[in-house]
Amino acid sequence: MEKSSNVQKIAFLADYLPRRCGIATFTADLREAIAMQYERLESFIVAMTDRAEGYAYPSEVRFEIAEQDVSAYRRAADFLNLSNVDVLCLQHEFGIFGGPSGRHVLKLLRNLRMPVVTTLHTILHESSPEQKRTLQEIIGLSTRVVTMTAKGGEFLREIYGTPAEKIDLIPHGIPDVPFIDPNYYKDKFGVEGRPVMLTFGLLSPNKGIENVLNALPAIIPEFPEIVYIVLGATHPNLLAGQGETYRLSLERLAKRNGLEKNVMFFNRFVDNTELVEFLGAADIYVTPYLEKSQITSGTLAYSFGTGKAVISTPYWHAEELLADGRGVIVPFGDHQAIANAVCDLLRNEATRHGMRKSAYLIGRAMTWPTVAHDYVRSFERARLEHSAMAAKRIVPATLDREAALPIWRLDHLTCLTDDTGMLQHAVYTLPNYEHGYCTDDNARALILMMLLEELEECFPERTRLSSIYAAFLHSAFDRTTGRFRNFMLHNREWVPEIGSEDSHGRALWALGTCVGRSQREGYRSWAAELFEKALPAVWQFESARSWAFTIIGLHEYLRTLSGDRMASQFRFELARRLRAAYDKTAHYDWLWFEDVVSYDNARIPLALIMTGRWAGQPDLFDIGLKSLSWLMEHQLAPEGHFRPIGSNGFWKRGEQPAAFDQQPVEAHATICACMEAHEATGDSYWLAQATKAFDWFQGGNDLGIALYDAQTGGCRDGLHIDRVNQNQGAESTLAFLLSLAEMHRAQNMLAALEQQATIAS
Repeated sequence: MEKSSNVQKIAFLADYLPRRCGIATFTADLREAIAMQYERLESFIVAMTDRAEGYAYPSEVRFEIAEQDVSAYRRAADFLNLSNVDVLCLQHEFGIFGGPSGRHVLKLLRNLRMPVVTTLHTILHESSPEQKRTLQEIIGLSTRVVTMTAKGGEFLREIYGTPAEKIDLIPHGIPDVPFIDPNYYKDKFGVEGRPVMLTFGLLSPNKGIENVLNALPAIIPEFPEIVYIVLGATHPNLLAGQGETYRLSLERLAKRNGLEKNVMFFNRFVDNTELVEFLGAADIYVTPYLEKSQITSGTLAYSFGTGKAVISTPYWHAEELLADGRGVIVPFGDHQAIANAVCDLLRNEATRHGMRKSAYLIGRAMTWPTVAHDYVRSFERARLEHSAMAAKRIVPATLDREAALPIWRLDHLTCLTDDTGMLQHAVYTLPNYEHGYCTDDNARALILMMLLEELEECFPERTRLSSIYAAFLHSAFDRTTGRFRNFMLHNREWVPEIGSEDSHGRALWALGTCVGRSQREGYRSWAAELFEKALPAVWQFESARSWAFTIIGLHEYLRTLSGDRMASQFRFELARRLRAAYDKTAHYDWLWFEDVVSYDNARIPLALIMTGRWAGQPDLFDIGLKSLSWLMEHQLAPEGHFRPIGSNGFWKRGEQPAAFDQQPVEAHATICACMEAHEATGDSYWLAQATKAFDWFQGGNDLGIALYDAQTGGCRDGLHIDRVNQNQGAESTLAFLLSLAEMHRAQNMLAALEQQATIAS
């Protein structure tokens, strides 16, 4: 029966498979166990990555942190805050986080808004001052801390000053397997009828395996058929620094001791299914570690809980788990004591099997399903105890500058907006209720509100308008289909058809802009959640423009959440599709992605320029820049002013481009693309082209007539061959206002550069 919980969404911060380490395996097992017991509880991973090439993570890894990249920890905090996570479960080990004593993780913890439950895999009895200070800060920033042993709880209270009521004792989880005779599995390894000892885990010198190899010559005279299985790959850190030196030294020692027939080395990292088979074949498990300060051992927990007779040196976890005759404790480094213990257990079958059964029964409290329930109870307590931290926001500074740009007027925008959303069309300057509302326009309107917020333009109506446009998008999303509906009648009834791919892409663009630019936490959280739900549908889209709109939305989203793996994967895949379309269609005289240049054209090069620039893909950047240059060459009138491709026929390959009707969205798209190209290259050519496109609104066009209405702040719907379309609809008005925002942003940037140059001189 599925368990229920008031915790709905968990994030785990840890190493994760396929990275080879104990914490990665632990986290994967814990997440899977919780998912199996609580089907409605969502979870994902924020993975620590220790190498530049990363890992081939599974889909549950949503965000990566390069362990030495300080800024990545803050971005991860932003990602978690916007993901509506109820609890963060942190797996802590000093070595997996960057900075002195792993202090980088504090930059993440200090900026979180949710409770944190931290599992401490290492609790040092003797630590450096910096290690102690780091761990105390982590404990202080955690709502609850988990230790796997009573000894760990003792250290937390007495050494680190942790309140007892803050500590949860939850054992290391183990597989829930039946209690069976070891002979059942021995034939799988060709050791049927032979007594088997086993040691498993990542190999490193502190494991003390050489002491077992030195003990075997004293065991073999009495038990000549004994087999010792050493299972595990060399620890990645050791492998990187010393190669297989340690493993080879063990193999040489085995040969020197004449153990060729008695020792089997399995040099691999096994999954749980295979590990259970190895454990099942073992009569005796040996953990001959060389140091006492091992507060937790996953290999010990697995072997004990699955019903093995265990021989171990007296490190802390072993002393606690094997007390009262539940196992055999031998001194550190004493191979003769190991030999004596092995022989005693093999001679006394009743003692050995009694030890196995006792361990198995105790281990039922350590199975992953039980541990999953313990963790969820800890999460629930943490949520109840947590008091939200004060929000900390960084507001980007902008420079005021005197500018020869039209003044801001939102009169017509406000006129077209009622309490449902922004109406699509206007009759001259009057709202036209007949055609209702559309997602495309409300998405654009929300983008404008975010840009105005970023530019620190204060309008009394901005907050109210933002809420209206955001609420419209929220209503537009159909959760049963995962798609946005596009058209709503004025009576608030949705037209039943699924919206276009392009409208879906524009909605994602708006949501990404909220995540990337808004300073309001509520907007960012809402937008991040809806963005995540709406993004998967794009995978099936075929429209190049929908890909481009989505890429732009992903770019905005990744401005602050650059470690989101799913978002990055979508960006690369959609950019790859655009690249494939270009490779298939482009020719020396047709540098385009389709056989027709139609509408919102500059968005496609913009998407590739953004991806190439910010994701380190020079080939995509070059294609974006090349195709934009080609487009601009064909959007320039002989007189030198901007002339966008007309919507009355567009431009089909092999034909002449349509000169009319020219649409405001083309000017806006061009401005955005040229500004991105200018920022990326520093080439003033692109700034000049953006300025020409903006001048198109103010009369720098084929008819010399302004489309922008300075009295209303609206924009006329298009330029015909002999006149302008006097209707001031939503799309055209928003195209102008968004273009004005881009020009203000450009001026702020130039002012900042000028100031830097002045300071430098």
